[in-house]
Amino acid sequence: MGMLARAAVLMSPLLFCNALLDLTGLNEIKGVWKGSTTLPCAYVPVKDFVQQMLMWTVVHDQSSGTIFRRDGSGDHILLSEYRGRVSVLKDVPGNVSLHILNLEISDRGAYTCQVTWRASNNSLIAKDITTKVEVVKVAATKPVIRASEPGLTFPAGARTSLTCVASGSPPISYRWFRSTAGGKALLLSSQAELAWDSLRPSDTGKYYCEAENRVGAGAVQQSDAVELTVREKIQTELMFRSTSVISWTPWGSTTITDLPTTVVTSENGVGYPEKNSTTQNVQRTQLSLYLVVLIAVVCSAVVFLVIFLIVCIRKPKEAQAYEVKFHNSRAAASSRCESTGHYEEPISFTENNYVMEPLKNKTSAEINVEKNEYDCLGNTQESEYEVGDTA
Repeated sequence: MGMLARAAVLMSPLLFCNALLDLTGLNEIKGVWKGSTTLPCAYVPVKDFVQQMLMWTVVHDQSSGTIFRRDGSGDHILLSEYRGRVSVLKDVPGNVSLHILNLEISDRGAYTCQVTWRASNNSLIAKDITTKVEVVKVAATKPVIRASEPGLTFPAGARTSLTCVASGSPPISYRWFRSTAGGKALLLSSQAELAWDSLRPSDTGKYYCEAENRVGAGAVQQSDAVELTVREKIQTELMFRSTSVISWTPWGSTTITDLPTTVVTSENGVGYPEKNSTTQNVQRTQLSLYLVVLIAVVCSAVVFLVIFLIVCIRKPKEAQAYEVKFHNSRAAASSRCESTGHYEEPISFTENNYVMEPLKNKTSAEINVEKNEYDCLGNTQESEYEVGDTA
């Protein structure tokens, strides 16, 4: 009796942990052909129990085998037809679900998830769960149009796109249409996305898309139409044109000046080669600038002329009086310098030895004394000039 009680005490933790270490999943899953699916398999981690091994096996109609195994050496994909298409998460403890890509019709079957744990006393506990997988082909559903930005009203020149989204077995083909005034549809693209690099006002209109695959006898699904509105954008540009102007200064130098010319441009359909540009008031602006330049040149010329006349025509304020000093050796020695004869400068082209002194700031008495001194200079010196005899 005591032995049974002791065994029950030893087994009770294992029974309790065994109840906690239970796998959860689904009994049946339908996958879409050429699509992807996830086979859920999860448990709640328990202290002192470490996952020792994980295995995913499959049983087909005519074959079976182990698809995936994870142990101490790493992850292993054992069936070649699943390589590159299956994976199991590593970063989430307790989540050992199998993810399958590009489902094929041959992938249908029974998939079993088996997990083995090692307890702290080195005992092993194994649990498994089986999920039945069906792979079906699904016709394309009605597509939905999604815009890259909220709203369907944009300014001219903006960049936007519309995307057609439908579910079903791939491959799904898409086509984009634009409604016309005559009720006919204009085919725009055969891609899922319809994009504009630069919108124009002429792009305003109603658009819709179609989705189709090879399931359901090629039934075509059409989306609801959406209306795109493009507002016209007026852009003002300031263009500078170099204008060379030569202006004269009173000192004779010239200056070259570059004058800006303003051009106002109205653009429609920004970003397109066929945009319509209109230039306004260009001639009027250039004419005004030329008038300003012409007035500046005329004013400069007038100032230069006035300064030139002032400098060149101005008369001296005071005339300078000069005295002629000369020596006459032919005067009589006995005159005792009493002669007061007046000498007039001859008109001659011969070089004269005159000494010119200004009489400014001298009195008339000083001038007469100096004149007598000049007349009384040595009698032996010969005059530089000859005075004709009157005899």
